[in-house]
Amino acid sequence: MSVLVLALAAGAVVGLALGGLGGGGSVLAVPALIYLLGFSPVAATTASLIIVAATSASSLVAHARDGDVRWRAGLLFAAAGIGPAMLGGLAAGRIPGSALTVAFAVIAALAAWRMLRPSRPAEDRPVRPVRAAGAGAGLGAVTGVLGVGGGFLAVPALVSVVGLRMKAAVGTSLLVIVVTSLAALATRTGTADGLDWAVIAPFTGAAILGAWDGRRLAAKVSGDRLRRLFAYVLLAVAALMLLDSLI
Repeated sequence: MSVLVLALAAGAVVGLALGGLGGGGSVLAVPALIYLLGFSPVAATTASLIIVAATSASSLVAHARDGDVRWRAGLLFAAAGIGPAMLGGLAAGRIPGSALTVAFAVIAALAAWRMLRPSRPAEDRPVRPVRAAGAGAGLGAVTGVLGVGGGFLAVPALVSVVGLRMKAAVGTSLLVIVVTSLAALATRTGTADGLDWAVIAPFTGAAILGAWDGRRLAAKVSGDRLRRLFAYVLLAVAALMLLDSLI
């Protein structure tokens, strides 16, 4: 199978997850870039930030048009993550590839666990500024080091800490992902040398189109069913990455 076809297929899956679930797709981007498309772990995490930022920005437009983005809450949450995201981006180039692989496997497993947890009914909660800032900072650090958007962490945090309803949390998480991903990219210029744009460009294009399809799919298929499907995929990815790091 050609590299172009693999990039298009992987991008479509990443986009479906981001568009339908508001997160989880970026956790698939890095292993796809490493194991299917031959990127090094550091290059893959940098390329993932580019793909995720562009895809999330595109999907954000549609969610904003539907009124599902809480701009003030999202920007305040993202602001706490800008500094950690930039520091994480600086540190990423100094972390051994094997350590990045193991850390990424752990994050993938955490994302799967989050998706498999029973969803709680939405209810109004008071905003906890300190907890919101802590959650935003943690998300920024994960984004900076591992090149993931962190929507699988942002969505539950926006619901439980910021007090958003699930639909608004999904849309607002995309705003958070865009801001923290761009912050991390700002300090990763040194790891962008030699990136294969002939792979990144079609991957990103397919992800953007997939995100629009993901929104339509989410309107037709049970959200719980979609989350379980992606959770099982992520568990398989985490297991394969851990095995690869041990062999």
